[in-house]
Amino acid sequence: MSASDEPGVTRVRVARIAETAIALEECERAVESAAAGAVVTFAGVVRDHDEGRGVAALSYTAHPEAEAALRASAERVAEAHPEVSIAVVHRVGDLVVGDLALAAAVASAHRAAAFAACAALIDDVKASVPIWKEQSFDDGSSEWVASLG
Repeated sequence: MSASDEPGVTRVRVARIAETAIALEECERAVESAAAGAVVTFAGVVRDHDEGRGVAALSYTAHPEAEAALRASAERVAEAHPEVSIAVVHRVGDLVVGDLALAAAVASAHRAAAFAACAALIDDVKASVPIWKEQSFDDGSSEWVASLG
């Protein structure tokens, strides 16, 4: 039995957009299972630099269909990796350096599957979920960056 084979449990346990602070522990708890021998997590944290420029803050804006796109992303990864359970949350709004912008957890009976699916999930989210960020730099300038791609 794999981590995702528990009766009546969907493999995509959480897929949501949040307007308030998020925690990696929410995703970990969502994929916990007696069958899971591995839980791989990803924490996307706001860093203090981008391409040699100091970052002061970020503001994420989501398309109204972003949550549906996030769920579709997680479901694609779950379909490609049927042995895993997935939880993923993306934050929107104003964030500062050190804040958590993206949290994900993937559970599986074995580590290789969990690592592979977690990497695929983050890549797919960044490529397909319509969320944009405005970076505010420490020199007072700002720029918009698509999270897509």
